[in-house]
Amino acid sequence: MLSVLICDDSLVARKQVAKCLPQDLEGSVNFAKHGAEAITAILDGQVDILLLDLNMPVLDGYGTLKQIQELELGTKTIVVSGDIQSEAKERVSALGAIDFIQKPVNSEELIASLHKHKLLDAAETPQNSELNLDELVRDCYQEVVNVAMGQAGSHLSKIMDVFVKLPIPNVSLIEVSELHMMLSDLDEADRTSGVCQGFLGDGISGEALLMVTDSSFKDVAKILRITDEVDDQLQLELLMDLASLLIGTCLSGIANQLDMHFRQGHPVVLGQHQSVQELIALNKNAWKKTLAIEVSYGLDGYDIRCDLILLFTEESMDMMNAKLAHLMDE
Repeated sequence: MLSVLICDDSLVARKQVAKCLPQDLEGSVNFAKHGAEAITAILDGQVDILLLDLNMPVLDGYGTLKQIQELELGTKTIVVSGDIQSEAKERVSALGAIDFIQKPVNSEELIASLHKHKLLDAAETPQNSELNLDELVRDCYQEVVNVAMGQAGSHLSKIMDVFVKLPIPNVSLIEVSELHMMLSDLDEADRTSGVCQGFLGDGISGEALLMVTDSSFKDVAKILRITDEVDDQLQLELLMDLASLLIGTCLSGIANQLDMHFRQGHPVVLGQHQSVQELIALNKNAWKKTLAIEVSYGLDGYDIRCDLILLFTEESMDMMNAKLAHLMDE
């Protein structure tokens, strides 16, 4: 009898991974929302196989693997993550993970990994707990963006040759007047420059905002080995380059999961050297109630902070829910 623990802060991801396990699995399937819960379960002797996400609150996947290693626990860990940077794979391998599977999970790949490491016994379909629809919809959006964010982070990592720190996306249905509250950490940190770019496709539309703190540009220039003075013009060029890279890659990752294509408008500079509140105030008439998804990127070892905010119109949610219905099925 096997005991499998799926550790992921995303309800959708936990549900999806459970569906990918063998239908005749003999044993139990349990769930943890973060690494601290997983460690507790392992110490209680309840886990043979750990399927572990990397980006989680409280204790992330790296910290979980480190504790498993330090405590010399016998659990076999397979990392299941949207962070597909080569350095991420190297880190988890060094911390004792026996395999790495990319999100969204493929059933054949997961089962092949379990066979490869001789972890399968036989027999039982995992059971799923009852789900709250509102929570599930929000979680579904978060997981889709998490996968797209991993692709964007990998692209950025290859271009800049640095490790990109990927956060947990923040998903909210808000009035645009409340948008500055979502970005309060960024607002307090520094003067900010921003870019806005509209997108449209198959009944789904919205705008992507990229906000970059002014203090970030020197380190961006340093990474790119730019020796020129970082004046307003160079900052603007770097801002547009970051916007093209992060907005384009993230939207492409989302569109692929929705089985569609987004047409993107021309990027528009919202302003430079202003507070987030000032940038939003200048453009608030263009935005109403919206599904807002915030992604904060950071680069390991550098003082760089940029926030990508995806604003979907409220009307877009019906189409998005239909496109993602397969992730919400019981």
